Amino acid sequence: MTGELRSLTSARGIAAWMVVIYHIRSGANWAPAWLMEVAHKGYLAVDFFFLLSGFVIYLSAHRAMLSGGASAIPAFLARRFARIYPLYGVMLGLTVMFALLLRATGREDANYPWAELPLHIAMMQNWGFTPALSWNHPAWSISAEFAAYLLFPALVLWTPLSRARRPNLLAAMIALLATLHILLAAFGEQTLGGDIPRFGLLRCLIEFSCGAVLCAFWLRGPDRDARAMTIAFTGAIMFWGQWLSGLGSETWAFPAGAACLILALAHASTLRRNPLHWRPLHYLGEISYATYMVHFMLFIWFKIAFVKDATAIPPVTMAAFLALTFAASVLLYHLVERPGRRWLGAVRLRLPARPLQRQP
Repeated sequence: MTGELRSLTSARGIAAWMVVIYHIRSGANWAPAWLMEVAHKGYLAVDFFFLLSGFVIYLSAHRAMLSGGASAIPAFLARRFARIYPLYGVMLGLTVMFALLLRATGREDANYPWAELPLHIAMMQNWGFTPALSWNHPAWSISAEFAAYLLFPALVLWTPLSRARRPNLLAAMIALLATLHILLAAFGEQTLGGDIPRFGLLRCLIEFSCGAVLCAFWLRGPDRDARAMTIAFTGAIMFWGQWLSGLGSETWAFPAGAACLILALAHASTLRRNPLHWRPLHYLGEISYATYMVHFMLFIWFKIAFVKDATAIPPVTMAAFLALTFAASVLLYHLVERPGRRWLGAVRLRLPARPLQRQP
């Protein structure tokens, strides 16, 4: 199976809204304690994204990369650029306009450092060049993903990933997650969300690579999807149970559980009656990139316009913001993301192809 796995698309949409909840939690002082506990861990949805991205990109691109070799790299990078940059660029442009408005009214904000703007334009802001998150904060992960896209051809072409057996792939995933845990622990980090400018790129590259290895593992699996799905779900429960009970560190137990969940959902995509295949949930996944990119700055603008006390936003007002975020996601998906992808794809197709030079 190499087509879309609808369960994974829907899961991406749910994860995007977990990030939204994480960023607005500071205004919900009325929320029950259990909900705040969940909201405080919303940053872990980004780790789920990194693993899922590696899985999905390997699934969709590895065969073309293997058949085309190094000559397939430019087309792969062009497709990824067309996928992420139109919306990324529009949101960065809107943020720049907001920063200019602040400057014009004498309220310049340190969250918008002009000297770092070229790094944001080049999607390199989270490659270790900056000490703090700035501009549209969630875009740090897009910067890290861009680095992962540059790594992907080497992962496919210059490692035995495409021909390794399942035990070796399992060992590789264990080694990757162990490396992430050891490196974070060496610097005293006990969570995955600490010091993003310093460790965010490492976090992305390792989890993205683990996701790609996970996909190779899944592609070599047996046809008994129900049994494999049950084993994978059991693994997710086991790892996350250790993490939630304090017996396992977040830095290895959460991504291990997330990898098991992605594997289970991949197998579940073959089920005929899968609630994650429900069209509204699937649509949330389709617009999830727009949700992820728009919500942070939209919340800032919303608070300026409609909120008096940013620490005590009434439930009705918060619900209005969530509805606005959904509406903005729909508009950006249909008016920016999809047209931008088509336009950049058309530009790439119109460019003259360079003739191949045959080697003697």
